Amino acid sequence: MQLTTVRIEKPEAINFILGQSHFIKTVEDIHEALVSTVPGIKFGLAFCEASAPALVRWSGTDKELIELAQKNALALSAGHCFILFLGDGYFPVNILNTIKMIPEVCRVFCATANPVEVIVAQTDQGRGILGVIDGIKTAGVEDEAGIKQRQDFLRMIGYKF
Repeated sequence: MQLTTVRIEKPEAINFILGQSHFIKTVEDIHEALVSTVPGIKFGLAFCEASAPALVRWSGTDKELIELAQKNALALSAGHCFILFLGDGYFPVNILNTIKMIPEVCRVFCATANPVEVIVAQTDQGRGILGVIDGIKTAGVEDEAGIKQRQDFLRMIGYKF
């Protein structure tokens, strides 16, 4: 077995969800769930098929995000993984439970805008995702100023009142 990391290539501010599923209909079901939950949502989705013909299946509402998803899925080439890139102004927190409730979705590895490296194992059979490195190493414990900054930020972006 060989272990490698694959860096997710994306613009800095773009949010994405990386997960694992078990069935080719994932592409259509995620697409339908997203457009039903958030009308007008901009996204690109790609899914690595785990059996022949072993293609990257895809869908979405934004050409650039679709191409970004296809590029990253092909770089991962790990069976049954999906990657979903969200357009500007759309965030995982608004759709994550919807994604997790899709029957064929097995797990979510991350939902973030951070830099991410995916830990991939490769054997003679194929490739699989072991986990992710999401963001940077923890620098310490927040103090009172950090608490205030966090609380102010959440209110500024409208997630707390």
